[in-house]
Amino acid sequence: MRFCPVSVALFLFTLPCLAQETPNSNVFTFLEREAETVHPQLSWSATTAEEHEAWRTAFRGKLMELLGEWPEPVPANVYWDEMDVLETDAFTRRKVYVRTERDYWAPAYYYVPKNVDGKRPAVICFHGHSGIMPYIREGTDAEKDKGREHQLDYAPYFAEHGYVVLAVVQRGWNETSHEKPHSCERLSRAGFLTGKTPIGMRVWDGMRLVDFLETREEVDASHIAAAGLSGGGTTTLFFAALEDRVRAAIVAGYFCTFRDSIYSIHHCICNTVPDIMNWGEMSDVGALIAPRPVLIISGDEDTIFPIDATKRAYANLRNTYDLLGASDNIDSDFFEGVHEWSNAKTLPFLAQHLGE
Repeated sequence: MRFCPVSVALFLFTLPCLAQETPNSNVFTFLEREAETVHPQLSWSATTAEEHEAWRTAFRGKLMELLGEWPEPVPANVYWDEMDVLETDAFTRRKVYVRTERDYWAPAYYYVPKNVDGKRPAVICFHGHSGIMPYIREGTDAEKDKGREHQLDYAPYFAEHGYVVLAVVQRGWNETSHEKPHSCERLSRAGFLTGKTPIGMRVWDGMRLVDFLETREEVDASHIAAAGLSGGGTTTLFFAALEDRVRAAIVAGYFCTFRDSIYSIHHCICNTVPDIMNWGEMSDVGALIAPRPVLIISGDEDTIFPIDATKRAYANLRNTYDLLGASDNIDSDFFEGVHEWSNAKTLPFLAQHLGE
């Protein structure tokens, strides 16, 4: 008896499947399952300091690649806006523009504390998605209120306690914006299409701003820290990981896992580094900072960076510091609060690692 292959195929196709799985057409469900198959190729697993250094070289190079094309250095030209100056009893705040690329000047607010002699440690402060104004106690009444409510004003706060501060207007916000209130989507889309990322561009600005601080006679260039909340925490983590001249980092409202935050929860597209989960997790980025001091700040009710995942990532990062004999250089402030800043440990941390 002869069977027609086509008939057999049609017959088999129409046979009922006794254990047939219900088809999934939900993209989120698909992506959540896909994430379980992702295994980073360069996860930190060192058992000696020598292994750590070998891993650090490999992962740092890969991270530089993932963050996109890096610009050619340009002269660090500076323009001071003499019309934008603020005097208080504690500091003088001036507006400055620092050239970081051929056709881009990074705006920043520069604070010099009063009644302080000699060179001072400096802190580069990065703001989050509210824009710069709530972070420097300026702008509208609503922006000032938001700054007070969530302790966003860490830039002037540090200046009031004796540190030189450079509060950067990050690309995509305020006067750098293409579309109001910010243009992260435009920045990200254009960057991805031309081989760049928003994080890479913002880290580059940070590196050039270190160049600027090194020219200032009031700054102790061997004691420069970085600090930021939310989108500012993002930049701070990657910036400190790739810029060794940053001697200490305060990362707030960001440090978690890519898997449990950026991947699974709605975030601005500017948080995205294409392909990074195939190579490392957020704790691996943090491990590039080690053994330099780092303080991780996170509210236990932060809905976009879940505290349980943050604590797991922190435990992984602490393993790196323990291996390097630098346990005293890592600390956390997991406070009762939402997606906001906390100063419970910032000043003691800076005093210990940068000086009073």
